[in-house]
Amino acid sequence: MDSRGERWGPDFLTSFGDLVGWALRAGLVDRSEHNVLLDKAANNPGVADAELEKAKVLRESLHRIFSAEAQETPCDQHDLDHLSSACRLAAGQRSLRKGKDGVIWSNAPAMSMTAIAERIAPLAADLLISRQQRRAVRICQGRNCGWLFLDQSRGGHRRWCSDKTCGSAARVRKFRAERVD
Repeated sequence: MDSRGERWGPDFLTSFGDLVGWALRAGLVDRSEHNVLLDKAANNPGVADAELEKAKVLRESLHRIFSAEAQETPCDQHDLDHLSSACRLAAGQRSLRKGKDGVIWSNAPAMSMTAIAERIAPLAADLLISRQQRRAVRICQGRNCGWLFLDQSRGGHRRWCSDKTCGSAARVRKFRAERVD
């Protein structure tokens, strides 16, 4: 989603292919899983459309949950229940295995069009319950942005999702306003 302020959108997830492409860029699936999921979507477009809509519903639940954290307000139990349900579905696709630094979770190969949501849900739940061990989630203060980000800044007071986009635009507006005065 590009903007969530006064002007909502555009939504960059307009097809299941968009979702799979994002999952590849985000490291949720590898290239072979990406190709398998696109093939499955081509063979079952109705199922792919339904899974895209389910992923969007999960995205919106996660946005509300983490927005509530950023605003230091309680999140809606319905959204938590939705995330819990998604995590239960994902549990069957994960197993424990030995890694180089100890035991880690491993995902089954992405053979179902539900794989992306099944990988996002536990990651989001882990992030949510780790609140005491991590920096705060913040809402970008950029004009009409509304993106969420983890504040990794030294002082913990970052205001924008990206210094290059929203931060730069805000500084240009401030500079122009000061010159008019």
